[in-house]
Amino acid sequence: MVKIAIDMMGGDDAPQIVLDAVQQAIKDFQDLEIILFGDEKQYTLNHERIEFRHCTEEIAMDDEPVRAIKRKKDSSMVRMAEAVKHGEAAGCVSAGNTGALMSSGLFIVGRIKGVARPALVVTLPTISGKGFVFMDVGANADAKAEHLLQYAQLGHIYAQKFRGVHNPSIGLLNIGTEAAKGNSLTKNAYNLMKEQDDINFKGNVEAKGLMEDVADVVVTDGYTGNMILKNLEGTAKSIGKMFKETLLSNFKNKIAGLLIKKDLKAVQTKMDYAEYGGSVLLGLDGIVVKAHGSSSAKAFYSAIRQAKIAAEEKIVETMRETVGE
Repeated sequence: MVKIAIDMMGGDDAPQIVLDAVQQAIKDFQDLEIILFGDEKQYTLNHERIEFRHCTEEIAMDDEPVRAIKRKKDSSMVRMAEAVKHGEAAGCVSAGNTGALMSSGLFIVGRIKGVARPALVVTLPTISGKGFVFMDVGANADAKAEHLLQYAQLGHIYAQKFRGVHNPSIGLLNIGTEAAKGNSLTKNAYNLMKEQDDINFKGNVEAKGLMEDVADVVVTDGYTGNMILKNLEGTAKSIGKMFKETLLSNFKNKIAGLLIKKDLKAVQTKMDYAEYGGSVLLGLDGIVVKAHGSSSAKAFYSAIRQAKIAAEEKIVETMRETVGE
């Protein structure tokens, strides 16, 4: 039995999408137990494998992260993280304030000994449907070469355990594929990674190839990674909007749209972020999953599934043994 702690109050459309996702997850996974933290006035479920705990405070999206977790001790996010710290739950999931969740992870759950800086990792879709692991997407704006090396090691374990890739290839995001390209950070990181025998480092990769399976794991600093992530999300939404406007522009296009509707749906499913769940804060001494703030019930469900699989595959334990000291 896997037990997951969940913040019912985090996210743009909480608590309803969280309740819907929890209800579906409990139905689909007979070996799942959930501790749900939130306002009892909004709790509408009743199931023997759901334990509800009332909280009197809530961390808002615009709260200052560190101040919020220090002052709002009875918030759903803080108490959720404490459940992981004390071993009551194997992992936790929230769609709330990203900074507050990362702070909760760092200061409450805590880092694995030997991990310098945890990284926020996300699985992104590719044209082939295989997808790739991308990190760091925002946990640390600044990074040193040693941090990028550790990200590569964490990503290697994550791709193996969570995505089932036997010997994942590691790529370092850069402005060119040549070894001499980039700034001092990427050059130093390149030299460190090429000397490692425990990872399958394939060298530098460019942003233009991310959606074409250039590597199973792509590593960068949090500042660059966050910009790349938001650019991909924005581009995908814009392309979808253009397709819709074109197909509805006249009668001929509407007919064409009906003819290829099934094919368009297949493409949409392949590229849907909701299928991949949320972002995982790797390097912590517990599983912390960040669902997108605007998550649908489907996306939040995927984030719950993601936390469950990470617990079953013992990702944290493996990282303690291989990356930690």
